[in-house]
Amino acid sequence: MKNENLKTETAEGLVVSIRFNEMGEVLSAGAGKQDQKTTKSGQPDLASYIDHTLLKQDATTEQIIQLCNEAKQYHFASVCVNPTHVSLCAELLRNTGVKVCTVVGFPLGATTTETKVFETYEAIQNGADEIDMVINIGALKSGDYTLVARDINEIAFACQEGDALLKVIIETCLLTDEEKVIASLLAKEAGADYVKTSTGFSTAGATVEDVALMRKVVGPELGVKAAGGVRSREDALKMIEAGATRLGASAGIKIIAGETVKSDY
Repeated sequence: MKNENLKTETAEGLVVSIRFNEMGEVLSAGAGKQDQKTTKSGQPDLASYIDHTLLKQDATTEQIIQLCNEAKQYHFASVCVNPTHVSLCAELLRNTGVKVCTVVGFPLGATTTETKVFETYEAIQNGADEIDMVINIGALKSGDYTLVARDINEIAFACQEGDALLKVIIETCLLTDEEKVIASLLAKEAGADYVKTSTGFSTAGATVEDVALMRKVVGPELGVKAAGGVRSREDALKMIEAGATRLGASAGIKIIAGETVKSDY
């Protein structure tokens, strides 16, 4: 017992606790009621906020090459692509300052932790700088917070070993506000660098209200990524004002040009 380390985080009337062993592995996790509050942030150069995204199943090699060329031209933060395209993007973006981001457990989050860990190591080996993983949403909604925390913690360990950034997608459109708070706190305590609103493949994307809630919960230490629903420059600025430090969008060029698009994925 003396080798166990208990971490607790409190926000929006909820407290989340995670117990780790001396190896940094999650032993248990729980959530309960309590009272307290936290922070906010933001302001532009929109291109530097945007993960230039192409996650469609039918994305061609030519489209991925174009995505990378656009990212270099506009100096986007990263390109966000499916794992099969990571090696190509890493080659095309070497020494440009544009990061390569990929997705793990995407888009459902329902693969096993072992599968997600393998995906993460392989993606980093192939040149990924950033990993956007989907939590086990069903486990969260079932109240199995230990499984959710372990899932995140093991991916976080793999990212730390590979010097990669970890963004944790909680899929806000499927969660109650209480579940959003719990998911964000679990991600923070389990070793994430960012919490992210959405995959862009579920029933809805980011909202200003969800971004503000997530920023309030994780405080200033973690990044918050708004993805899905960012369709105009005005949307982007509102997300940043609410606390987003990264934006996921496929229409980044149109957004920074001040155009409005029908869909961002």
